[in-house]
Amino acid sequence: MKKVAIVDTTFARVDMGRYASDRLKSCGTGFTISRRTVPGIKDLPVAVRQSFQGGADLCMVVGMPGRAEYDKVCAHEASTGLILAGVLESKPVIECFVFEGEASDGKELETLAKRRAEEHAENAYAMLFRPQDLARKAATGQRQGFADAGAVRATR
Repeated sequence: MKKVAIVDTTFARVDMGRYASDRLKSCGTGFTISRRTVPGIKDLPVAVRQSFQGGADLCMVVGMPGRAEYDKVCAHEASTGLILAGVLESKPVIECFVFEGEASDGKELETLAKRRAEEHAENAYAMLFRPQDLARKAATGQRQGFADAGAVRATR
């Protein structure tokens, strides 16, 4: 039985962890889900490392940095820590951030956060159980939360 940890923050304005968990459960069986919530985005890397040390096979991290430049810097620092946690444990970390500035209002922000969390949850499931699904999507311009960009077709 695989273990998936979903780690989120109280700073987020949308419950992306719930959306991720619900979608993950709809993908199939063979895993358990644990959920861990920390105060802010820079607290995520330690929570991920602790989740791995507690037996998680994959961590999905959801967060919502604010609009300010400071928030973008904090998100970058958190992302660097998440990469390090994954490398140290040799296990995948699926990072799913939605920046408040990506949406013009609360409704659009909710829609984007829900969609991105769900699509990243599908990717998490595929990484653990159906890597061939990801291989089929290679170079197809997938975009979580937005319309896919599609593959570039060179003309000769």
